[in-house]
Amino acid sequence: MRPSFIHSPVNGLFEDPVVYVQFLYEKRAILFDAGDIDNLTPRQINKLTDVFITHTHIDHFIGFDKLLRVLLRRPEPVNIYGPEGITKAVKGKLSGYTWNLVEEYPLVIFVKELVGGDLKTTKFPAEQRFSEVPVDMKQIDNNILLQEPLFNVSFARVNHGIPVLAFAIKEPFHINIDKERLKAKGLPVGPWLSHFKTMIREGRDNESIEVDGRTYSFSELMDIVRLTEGQKVSYVVDMAPTEENISAVIELVEGSHTLYIEAYFLKEDADRALQRNHLTADIAGYIARRAKVKEVRPLHLSPKYRDCPERVISEVMLSFRAED
Repeated sequence: MRPSFIHSPVNGLFEDPVVYVQFLYEKRAILFDAGDIDNLTPRQINKLTDVFITHTHIDHFIGFDKLLRVLLRRPEPVNIYGPEGITKAVKGKLSGYTWNLVEEYPLVIFVKELVGGDLKTTKFPAEQRFSEVPVDMKQIDNNILLQEPLFNVSFARVNHGIPVLAFAIKEPFHINIDKERLKAKGLPVGPWLSHFKTMIREGRDNESIEVDGRTYSFSELMDIVRLTEGQKVSYVVDMAPTEENISAVIELVEGSHTLYIEAYFLKEDADRALQRNHLTADIAGYIARRAKVKEVRPLHLSPKYRDCPERVISEVMLSFRAED
């Protein structure tokens, strides 16, 4: 089965944590955090429709300037999601530049800020020199920030001395075509299958579809389809090693196929981890184990371990594979 998106970290273990998620069936991508993004090409950046910011520490947000520069002439808008204060942060970035020559540029930045149980949307249009324009305030259901037929993105609030968000992206299911049943029905492989998959994802079961000059109802074709579990990928960085944080994150990332999680300190430096509001490698592994994730991928290691990253990775994996 082929997932609808692939994912990978943008930087190494000791650099800014950023994860790029690319969709396979459309020219689109999303980003978790926007620290140093120099390893992304302009083409990759131009695919971004949604950027999810955990918090605005410099190593998670400094890449906003590059995003802005690359996307400035793009007609499609970009959505920036983040915790309380993200609107002020984006406004501050934009106000640091002079915009007297951009009125004909098409870019609109939509900032979507979590305020309590609501999502406050503000837009910054280039044609208005990126002036702040309030849009609306909507209540959030089930901690879901973005809901689309292809996927949803949910969040958990954690504490890092400041409010921080953790994220998870999930497909509702994979759609697999049974080639033998397709052949038995005398149906060809072709672009119509992509259209049919879109109908399934969008729940358009009252529609029909034309294949080789014949019209089929939705129900006539469903026996060529096998639905299986969708992919789930989670992203967790910068949180204090408290019970409250750990419980919230375990609930968010439960059952993830891949969990990207910070492993900033070794267990032997637990006092430092508590002081700096970061996870230790063994706690990262514990979270992955308790959440029953299939794969854990540590990132965001303290520079103090540059000479021994294998110790950190080993500690994560030993904790992940331990018996409860």
